[in-house]
Amino acid sequence: MNTKTAKTIYWTGAVLTSLWFGASGFFELTKNPIVWDITVQLGYPPHFIYILGVAKLSGIIVLLTPNRLLRLKEWVFAGIFFDITFAFFSKVSVLGLPATTDAIVAFVMVTVTYTMFRKLYPAAYTPWLLPGRNADIL
Repeated sequence: MNTKTAKTIYWTGAVLTSLWFGASGFFELTKNPIVWDITVQLGYPPHFIYILGVAKLSGIIVLLTPNRLLRLKEWVFAGIFFDITFAFFSKVSVLGLPATTDAIVAFVMVTVTYTMFRKLYPAAYTPWLLPGRNADIL
């Protein structure tokens, strides 16, 4: 796969993820019954739902910032995966397996997007900062 294709897939996924989680975050902050009632039914307290809404809206701002904040984007992807995982298991426990379709679709979409993110921006870790290595540099 070439870079242009990877970029297209990444940005399509980033936009779709942002629309999905942006709408969800907005609905959580405005107490829209579509999202709010289900989240309360799953057992989450109101103060947590507001925090989740703020986190989602903050995350999509980072996600849509091109070529910057790469480490922070890692955290955003991690947060999205946690959100999807908790949504999936909460829905399975309370509403049953058929209610998890949205979480499964979101998981696949975000997994493909994250894979393209890593293809475009490979992780580069500096081994000289690891304990016990290159102590003479310090």
